[in-house]
Amino acid sequence: MFKPARMKKLRIITLDKYADSAVNALHEAGLVQIEDISERIQQDAEWRQILKPASSSPFTGKISSLLMKTTGTVDFLQSMARKEKGILPMVKGFINPPPIEKVEVEDLAVKDLIKKAEETLGEVESETKPKEEKLSQLESSKTELENALNVARNLIKFDLDLSLLEESDYVSFISGKLSAESYDNFRIDLNDFTDEIIVFDEESEQKGFKTLIIVTLKEHTDEVLGHLRKLEFERFEFSSLEGKPMEIIAKSESEIESIKAEKESILEDLADISDKWLKQLMGLKEQLEIEKQRNEIFSSFGETENTKMFEGWVTEKKLEDAQATIDKSTEGHSIVDVTDPDVNNDNIPVHLDNPRFAKPYEMFVHMYSPPDYREIDPTILMAIVFPFFFGFCLTEAGYGIVDAIVGYIIFRGMGKNSKTWASLGLIMVACGVWAIILGLVTNSLIGDFIPRFIMGDSQAMIPTTIESINSFAHPENILIIALVVGVIHLNMGLIFGTYNNLVRGDVKEALGAQIVWFVLEAGVILLATGFLLFGGGLLMYAGIGVLLLSIIMLVYFNGLFGIMDMSGFLGNVLSYARLLALCLSTGGIATTVNILTGIVGDMIPFIGIIIAPIIFIGGQIANLAFQTLGAFINSLRLHYVEYFAQFYIGGSQKFRAFRAKRKYTDLGGK
Repeated sequence: MFKPARMKKLRIITLDKYADSAVNALHEAGLVQIEDISERIQQDAEWRQILKPASSSPFTGKISSLLMKTTGTVDFLQSMARKEKGILPMVKGFINPPPIEKVEVEDLAVKDLIKKAEETLGEVESETKPKEEKLSQLESSKTELENALNVARNLIKFDLDLSLLEESDYVSFISGKLSAESYDNFRIDLNDFTDEIIVFDEESEQKGFKTLIIVTLKEHTDEVLGHLRKLEFERFEFSSLEGKPMEIIAKSESEIESIKAEKESILEDLADISDKWLKQLMGLKEQLEIEKQRNEIFSSFGETENTKMFEGWVTEKKLEDAQATIDKSTEGHSIVDVTDPDVNNDNIPVHLDNPRFAKPYEMFVHMYSPPDYREIDPTILMAIVFPFFFGFCLTEAGYGIVDAIVGYIIFRGMGKNSKTWASLGLIMVACGVWAIILGLVTNSLIGDFIPRFIMGDSQAMIPTTIESINSFAHPENILIIALVVGVIHLNMGLIFGTYNNLVRGDVKEALGAQIVWFVLEAGVILLATGFLLFGGGLLMYAGIGVLLLSIIMLVYFNGLFGIMDMSGFLGNVLSYARLLALCLSTGGIATTVNILTGIVGDMIPFIGIIIAPIIFIGGQIANLAFQTLGAFINSLRLHYVEYFAQFYIGGSQKFRAFRAKRKYTDLGGK
């Protein structure tokens, strides 16, 4: 508790014939983080004499290729799967997503897995490829028909068979659309080209444009087109079109509808194929991912002619399980050397080991940085303080109820399939509960909703209110509480910082960075007590002396700039006043919405009774969303900026066990 899990360093040597089984067993158990020692072997002359870097399995390339192919097939079948449309299925999927159905798979040797993957992919491809090719053909045909339809619609006023416009050996036909202004310029410039040109024009369906059919000798085609391009001429491609525009339109529309129907039929077939194969292929993809990890891990090992050696880390609690796993998988043909880590030289991975109630808050610590192996783990205190700070920032019972309900929905919904969502849901529930408690004792339940609309007296208090901390009447008392809480919170950080520095043997840093502030606070307390209670006297002078001592310490340990740290420390304390600011803004805006609701309902005849609920619901939802986000961000800020700055070092690597992540598969018999 309050410290990362104790770690043990492992060095394992086993025979080549047992290396695969050892790796597979450790991968399934997920107990050990395997370190890459290949670089150390290359750099250390002594190691090079007895070991050489191992290489990944020869099957790695084939596994990677099959994994890419499987991933592409899975993505395609997911895009073809039937999906419920609309807002209701989306909400249902958030509130109560279906559990992930796992596929039971066998523990296959790598060659057997490759064979299974090739056979499965071949069978799926035999069903999907003809339909993919047919879809591609239909899309191509549809594009051609849509082009023909577009040309026919533009030339609908020219009642002639478009096949007559086919280019011959001597004559070219150019058709397209031109703005009316550009067309006038084109007509003026015609004489500069040749007399051997005829232009037919009609008003385009698009206002301000002309549709043209230009007939000219083939030898003048490039010159005419070059001039038209300068005028932003939009040319129509009508090659291979036969019949009059109306006939082409009717035929194209009919064929497009036929293509749509045929496409829908093919998509239905592909949806059936997706239903048949998708779950199995997702399981296969996961198997290939796991096998790829196992094959690649060998490149982290060292080897001799007949043995493999690798190193890793394991938590002290899991050491016996790891040793038993290795011994069983190698049939006793292994040597496991267990040592304590060298805190000065080893890059020790950090695993946070907290009680169940604090587990969700580990993600906040990792977001900042995993703690140093020897320092305090702040997760437990964060699990206690963060929801309280959130509740203090919100201090609104009505909003707290909503946040707690949303958190529970997240935990029971998305949290079923995701640990991250489950953790976030539990955090929101705790935050919501604190907001309810603090809102009830400070007279804020959707602002002054109950006094104003239920009790009929906006100055009244809800029955649970503690009068001295009524947020609408005595904000100064809440400010005092916020600052006291801030001082306590900062002092906890200073205590942790002192411990961390003393553990490292850095007494000077402890005196200059943490203990000096305890001396300063003691001086302030003595001075204030002597002045306020005794009007001066020995106690006050003692306080002045202690204050002078703290200033001397600041200058001695930190130089003259140490005096400036006093304003920084004061700023950290005053930063906790944000708890009051956010508390008042939440209740104040909620009350403002209530006032506006009452004004609209009373002053606007007839429709006021309709508009008032809209203002109330919309305003309260908007306030809830912004204040919840603000409470979350500012609670994190008070930890990351003010609290962690007093003691936190961090910068370690997170312990990442070599683990087979089975989300879609279940290994039969294990």
